[in-house]
Amino acid sequence: MSAEGVAERLPRLLTLVPWLLARPGVPVAEAAAEFGITEAQLRRDLELLWMCGLPGYGPGDLVDLSFEGDTITVVYDAGLSRPLRLSGPEAATLAVALRALADAPGVADTDAVHRALAKIEEASGRTEAPDTVAVGMGRTPGDTGAESTVRDAVARHRALRLTYYSASRDAVGRRDVDPIRLLLVDGSTYLEAWCRRAEGVRMFRLDRVDDAEVLDEPSHPPPDVVGRDVPADASGLLTPDGSQQLAALWLAPQARWVAEYYPMEDVVADDDGSARVQMRYADRAWMVRLLLGLGDAVEVLWPADLAAARAGRAREALAAYGAL
Repeated sequence: MSAEGVAERLPRLLTLVPWLLARPGVPVAEAAAEFGITEAQLRRDLELLWMCGLPGYGPGDLVDLSFEGDTITVVYDAGLSRPLRLSGPEAATLAVALRALADAPGVADTDAVHRALAKIEEASGRTEAPDTVAVGMGRTPGDTGAESTVRDAVARHRALRLTYYSASRDAVGRRDVDPIRLLLVDGSTYLEAWCRRAEGVRMFRLDRVDDAEVLDEPSHPPPDVVGRDVPADASGLLTPDGSQQLAALWLAPQARWVAEYYPMEDVVADDDGSARVQMRYADRAWMVRLLLGLGDAVEVLWPADLAAARAGRAREALAAYGAL
């Protein structure tokens, strides 16, 4: 894409095909003027549309356009002229995603998100959010009400006392922090804050905050502390703890959620939906319990002693139930 943002270009691309369909042979200059862009930008849009279409992505599946002189005619619209029709599960999934997007930091046009959500709910007959949405190990983002407290503290520049679940240690602890800002990383919202206990900047994933209390004091990180630079690949902000143990795992498709929920150093997805990952963990006994719970959906690639510990615990469990 050009330097123009996706948020500006995508709505235009979706509108462009039905507009052109209603005006076969429209001059390029007229179409560009209608959409408030240059003729060069319009031609870039049309070149991109040539690569859009239906699964299969062959000559009969993609948008096809015809140019005669300086006019444009749509030969094949690839379904972009028809209203979008969603199944019930598709509508529910999209509605959940839009609700999460509306609360995500950095979204410029939340009104547009809410309008899209209202249209989907009206069309699908759903007027209330689903009672629960399973995420990861069953924790639902914001389900404790702590998320709104964190957002309020960030907005008012107040210090916080968090009750926080550490996935890598499988432990819940309390800590006082001085919020810096909220960040959206890999689809999850994080609080970047100065942790008074660790005496350093830490990232706290909001769906792992069990409880949050706004303290009667301002957020006051040390004067020399600033938020980290946010790279294009924001996942680089999540630096693993090098002091923890490292394991390489193969995850079956049904266990891919592990790569989204626990700290990872490397994730390589395979075409069949499985993945090979490198995972950090602090406690061997906890890691063995996690592996046992996943059953055949996970394989330990290395270290060998972790695989042996898992196999040993499995034999002990079977023996306890009289299976050996």
